Amino acid sequence: MILSKEDLRKVLYREIENVRAIDLHTHLYSRDFDDLVLWGIDELLTNHYIVEEYFRYSTLSYNEFFTLSKQEQADLVWKTLFIEHSPVSEAQKEILAILNKLNIDISTKALEPIRTVFSNFKLEEHIDNIFKVCKLKEVVMTNDPFKEKDRRVWEKGGNSDSRFKSALRLDILLNNYKESYKRLKTLGYEVNSRLDEKSLKEVRRFLREWIDKVNALYVVSSMPPEFFLPDSYQREKLIKDCVMPICREYKIPFAMTIGIRRGVNEELKEGGYSIGRARIEAVEYMCKSYPNNKFMITMLSRENQHELAVASKKFRNLFIFGCWNFLSNSSLIEEITRTRMETVGLSFVPQYSNAEILEQLIYKWDYLRKIISEVLLERYEDIFDLGWKISEEEIRRDIEDLFVNNFTNFLKI
Repeated sequence: MILSKEDLRKVLYREIENVRAIDLHTHLYSRDFDDLVLWGIDELLTNHYIVEEYFRYSTLSYNEFFTLSKQEQADLVWKTLFIEHSPVSEAQKEILAILNKLNIDISTKALEPIRTVFSNFKLEEHIDNIFKVCKLKEVVMTNDPFKEKDRRVWEKGGNSDSRFKSALRLDILLNNYKESYKRLKTLGYEVNSRLDEKSLKEVRRFLREWIDKVNALYVVSSMPPEFFLPDSYQREKLIKDCVMPICREYKIPFAMTIGIRRGVNEELKEGGYSIGRARIEAVEYMCKSYPNNKFMITMLSRENQHELAVASKKFRNLFIFGCWNFLSNSSLIEEITRTRMETVGLSFVPQYSNAEILEQLIYKWDYLRKIISEVLLERYEDIFDLGWKISEEEIRRDIEDLFVNNFTNFLKI
């Protein structure tokens, strides 16, 4: 039994440092996906989250920037955000932390030597090293059969790396059926724009075939802030008559990231979206209307976080997870994790990386462990002061739950 707060801190930090986590939502790909695998310094410097910051300083037009080669774009971002200004934002600090963890010298502030180091990495060994550095057991890809390059890999045999699991992405199907039904037709499914019974049957066939093909742990879609059911006829029909029954059939969750506003600034291309406050009533309606379905929910606006935590107390089929990228600033993760822990104890997953580039795993999981350590330590110290003694085994159990078991157990329900 732990007898002092100092011992409590040491045990907690050690166990969180050593636990092998599952990253339950990423946009990464295994080696099988070839050029869909994004990695290296130029990818990091041209990711839309940091390019958005570059335009805070640059007078170059969006179009002029995006017509440049990736290396030219990276040169400009490095010069503007790292040389001409101190790199203090979360996105800038992320790149420095990655280079530090990979033991890449940044003392000269020169980009070319960094590129040289990355050019000497072999991808398979690099993936192995990152899993080791991050202490990750598995990551979950987000696979989209409507994307040709993604689909072709699965049609030729799919993923061969057991560390990479899969979730089936349904954004295009659910949010733009006027276009997605045309793509379904080209894939051999007999659907039409009216969503008649034959079309619904074919959509269910599509879901079954692709859940089987990718061995999906869950299906997932982002939703706009105004999402609500009853909703637009097509999305409501697809969810009610296709997604819900197929998820029940396969006993897998329907995950939703609610609150994304697309096309806020289309000139930023991939970075042109933002967030908005959503309606918690939409989550409550889903959980209440489909009690035999499981829902994994993360909401993208800070203003939704407390009411989401309260909703998870009301519905056992609701599982809350992580902080999406615009909430991934250290201060916000700490605030949201503290709110959730105060509200629902240890019955959630505090974070996922949402990584798009392989090396992003390094920074995400380094600072996530630190933040979760601090929040959990506060809770342990509170009950310690009340006379509740806790053992190393109990701390290890709690950490395994937060980083691994809460997710895997929810999948098994």
